Amino acid sequence: MIPRQHPQGGMSPDATLQCSVLQCTVLPAGLRVVTQQLAGSRSAAVGMWVAVGSRDEPTAVAGAAHYLEHLLFKGTTRRSAAAIAEEIDAVGGELNAFTTRDCTCYHAQVLDSDLELAIDLVCDVLGDAQIDPADVETERGVVLEEIAMRDDDPEDLLHDEFCAALFGSHPLGRPVLGTEESVSGMSREALHRFYRRRYTPERMVLAAAGNVTHSAVLAAVSRSFGPHLTGNALPVRPRRGRAHISARRALALCPDSSEQAHLMLGVPAIHRHDDRRYALGVLNAALGGGMSSRLFQQVREQRGLAYAVYSALDCYADTGSLSIYAGCSPGRLGEVAVVVGDVLADMARDGLSDAELARGKGQLRGALVLGLEDAPSWMTRIGTAELNHGEHDTVEHELRRIDGVTVEQVGELARELLCQPITAAVVGPYPHTDDLPDEIAELIA
Repeated sequence: MIPRQHPQGGMSPDATLQCSVLQCTVLPAGLRVVTQQLAGSRSAAVGMWVAVGSRDEPTAVAGAAHYLEHLLFKGTTRRSAAAIAEEIDAVGGELNAFTTRDCTCYHAQVLDSDLELAIDLVCDVLGDAQIDPADVETERGVVLEEIAMRDDDPEDLLHDEFCAALFGSHPLGRPVLGTEESVSGMSREALHRFYRRRYTPERMVLAAAGNVTHSAVLAAVSRSFGPHLTGNALPVRPRRGRAHISARRALALCPDSSEQAHLMLGVPAIHRHDDRRYALGVLNAALGGGMSSRLFQQVREQRGLAYAVYSALDCYADTGSLSIYAGCSPGRLGEVAVVVGDVLADMARDGLSDAELARGKGQLRGALVLGLEDAPSWMTRIGTAELNHGEHDTVEHELRRIDGVTVEQVGELARELLCQPITAAVVGPYPHTDDLPDEIAELIA
């Protein structure tokens, strides 16, 4: 574990902390720079992580962070949108961004020789975007099309409906894309104000991984982001707290003329700072995390009720969710609900077997190590660690934490989580909730 140090002022020797090839520096204005040098790599991945997501948006500008994801690439004081695209294409690199409920990230991957260009592009679009009124109108149509595409994708629509039902009025219940109404009514002034107030250095982490050196990254960041690196602000602390999301018996239905019925159900879970997160990972693996999981075996392999069935975790700073998805023919939805309910009841009552515990640990170990085979994966690991925790764990320590999970720990967590009231959402050819199979109502009763 690397201790955190957030000095004010310039890049003094005390500002840089090193553990193996991971180094962290806090620059003036609170910008954190984290690098991971990877032996044998010929590429570099750079990401500017911002502690601003859809949960941080006032209702009047719901969807602003995602809207800005489009607009920041449309031109800066130094580059047009075409120039941004041409410069990254000229070196065979990739430049993109994504928005979540917790954060946004603007990232690039290039050959190691083009590291400085990647840093300059990322810093330029984050620090000096123009947000031209004409571009706001052009991209408004694009974002509205993206919302329409979401509505045409049953799984994406289902997830948003489930989050709205589970989290209720909490900001985590809002769709990342915003709504047709909020995007249609958002002014250029409101977007620009949100950008300037929220996208500030103390909320940012510049992460770089691959064939990079910490000194080269610091020099490039200082050149590209220099005008914004003034003052003595300290980095914002990682989000913490408790959201007090109460489990609820709720059912959301989105009528759709699709050939399949899509079901998602779940319960509130623990947040990402909870020490039981490794036990939760093992629980999720055994429940629906792979082909040997109970849900896959019971729903698909033994009964052939669905092609896709799985469980998933979302762990935020102050709460989380454990959800289950299944897609099936409308005529089988009731039977699927019964089988899923039986699996949850059995796991809550009996916990895991020793064999399931071993497989779950193995799945987590493999996902952890195999997921770090390239520079972008390492960039994501160190960027999110700095943004979400303010500290960096070693892979070896995480593997020991996984190995330390016991049957008793998973069983206790299963009883705590799976005995809660269930929230469910359905997308499918059902005009009204009364048209749903009775087993759905019985599942959440």
